[in-house]
Amino acid sequence: MNKLLFGCILLIVVLYCSCLSFDSNPYKQGKNLYETNCQNCHQADGQALAGLIPPLAGSDYLVKNKDQLACIIRHGLEGEILVNGVTYNQPMPANNLLTEIQIANIINYINNEWGNKNGYTSYEDVIEKLKNCNVE
Repeated sequence: MNKLLFGCILLIVVLYCSCLSFDSNPYKQGKNLYETNCQNCHQADGQALAGLIPPLAGSDYLVKNKDQLACIIRHGLEGEILVNGVTYNQPMPANNLLTEIQIANIINYINNEWGNKNGYTSYEDVIEKLKNCNVE
């Protein structure tokens, strides 16, 4: 009887611990990568540094340039861009150490965080987009 009671208690503890570690954010990997690689400029709330760095939260640029996001993350961006009616001309550095899956995770996080509802980008789509980057 003691073994049965011990087994039940052990099962309850394991289930309880499993529930504690459950994270309902499907974009947790992307969030962690964003915090490490992007947050310094674009900030935790996606609002960026006003007037210097374009925001990602509510960004019309993300929607209009969905096909270029993987290339922008991998190779950076230079020149003027228009985001939500504001012109930005601060270069974004390349991050060519990120893998394709990491880039996909970041894209999916920023496309679905801060009220953005820009859908899902697959790993295969990122690979295809990176093959077609116009890098000078």
